[in-house]
Amino acid sequence: MTKKEFTYRGKTLEELKKLDVREFAKLVRSRERRTILRQFNEIERFVNRAKIKLSRNKQIKTHSRDLVIVPQMVGMKIGVYNGKTFVPVEIVGEMLGHRLGEFAPSRGRVQHGKAGVGATKGTRAKSKK
Repeated sequence: MTKKEFTYRGKTLEELKKLDVREFAKLVRSRERRTILRQFNEIERFVNRAKIKLSRNKQIKTHSRDLVIVPQMVGMKIGVYNGKTFVPVEIVGEMLGHRLGEFAPSRGRVQHGKAGVGATKGTRAKSKK
């Protein structure tokens, strides 16, 4: 049993990596297509800067949570800022067309503790001080 090869809209990852950012935009959904076509300079600048940092063995960090993930980013490990820290995100093929911020949650999970005094009907009799 062999692992199924990854494809995106009928194209393999090698074919996608050869595409220009604007050519890749034709394959994604309309909202992401509009974003890519408007920000293709910013996306290309980010990818080039990331490749330079990878060649120097430096960590890639960004505050740009709204960048659409393109095939040239696949395989990179990017630190995406969530408002407090840089969350490491490993880019895989299934993330194509999504945004970086989707994989670095900015709000933590709520872990509810016990209800405080006066918060429930059973604690009405107890003094609040």
